[in-house]
Amino acid sequence: MNEHDDNTISITEAVENPSGTHINFIPEITAKHLSVYKYNEGESLKEIQSYIDATYEQHYSRNKYQATEFIIDAGHGTGFNIGNMMKYTQRYGRKGDPAEWRKDLMKVIHYAIMQLHVHDTENKD
Repeated sequence: MNEHDDNTISITEAVENPSGTHINFIPEITAKHLSVYKYNEGESLKEIQSYIDATYEQHYSRNKYQATEFIIDAGHGTGFNIGNMMKYTQRYGRKGDPAEWRKDLMKVIHYAIMQLHVHDTENKD
């Protein structure tokens, strides 16, 4: 972690994920950003990243490839991601307790992020 004179905190960390690729994460959060956020977005973003990182450590991603990669490579990524977003959105508040409802929201966000990847990949210039 590096601290800058302008109250910017930068964290640069290279992470090796199960597929062997390296991920470089470089967040920059300034005091200005923290004061602008009205809905705790900074903390939520950190929590979302932590949640996503943990999914790469779970049983279904310990092999070299995740099933999601095969689904996306087969051209079914949009349906898969949007379908799962709908599933967890509709389940929110109906199954389990408030802690489970919160996990459902994290899943919706994670599938939305994966869909951003599919969208960007399919819509390159």
